[in-house]
Amino acid sequence: MSQDFILRFPPKGFSQALQELGLGKVISARSVLGGDINHAYKLEVESPSGAVETLFMKANSRKNADFFRTEVVGLEAIASLGILKTPQVLAWGIDDGNNNPLRGPCSFLLLEFLPSTAKASNYWEVFGQRLAEFHRADCSHLVPKTKGNSPEEDTYKTKTFGFILDNYIGATHQINQPKASWVEFFRDCRLAPQFQWAAKYFSVKQQDINEKLLARLEELLPEPDQASLLHGDLWGGNLYTGSDGHGWLIDPAAYCGHWEADLAMTRLFGGFPRKFYESYHQVNPIPKDFSRRLDIYNLYHLLNHLNLFGAGYLHQVLDIIAAFS
Repeated sequence: MSQDFILRFPPKGFSQALQELGLGKVISARSVLGGDINHAYKLEVESPSGAVETLFMKANSRKNADFFRTEVVGLEAIASLGILKTPQVLAWGIDDGNNNPLRGPCSFLLLEFLPSTAKASNYWEVFGQRLAEFHRADCSHLVPKTKGNSPEEDTYKTKTFGFILDNYIGATHQINQPKASWVEFFRDCRLAPQFQWAAKYFSVKQQDINEKLLARLEELLPEPDQASLLHGDLWGGNLYTGSDGHGWLIDPAAYCGHWEADLAMTRLFGGFPRKFYESYHQVNPIPKDFSRRLDIYNLYHLLNHLNLFGAGYLHQVLDIIAAFS
């Protein structure tokens, strides 16, 4: 199953991608908001019938093509559960020519264009219910089986937490090596690498405190009954109102983990409306002590912001570490 996701959309050149979509030349390419990492465009493209088709395009340098390869896999993984919608993936690839909107070598991703749409009256209730159902769905097909580490373990074992490939959280490499426990995964693939990359911000004494926090994670985080597919970067900017008036997911940093991590991320930048959480709770009950763990989960994202954007996030990071040390 994992190979199906990786190979479903092999890379194309820009002109080849349009041709295989049955489209002709680009009539216009208007720059639109698309985040801090990529260029983004609304493309108007000729079709054989003479009608104009509208596409959404992300573009970056050729060396960053892996951003789009992994995004395609994340979008396809989310769509595979059949619960939450994402924009349809049309093509991705690397272009060496001058026929693309950047007029030079680039990597690109073509997606269904989602026009601005009003929210349905029950937007937050429906999204809360669907996200809870999404988190309760089986995602075992998205974590590869790995061989045991010794001759006595030469049968294939299922590693519950991780993903079929590494991807990105923003512009940062996100490690998704399969692990048998959630705590092990969150320690070794989330917090520990970010602490390592942020080492220049910490004194020797603080680095010792950071290590002690990593050692205490088994006391602080529960093991879920099953892994959930997570969006991985679930703040308001990555939730888009689709053509049906309901919440669609964009820009995933997908992996299989504890659903609490996704829910915590929704609270990092102001939170979603109360009715979202109430609706979520009706389908997937939120433990009363969840609020105690919010900051541990969001420490990952704050460390990532520290590494991406600088010392402005250091105070928040140190406050959280101190609170759990």
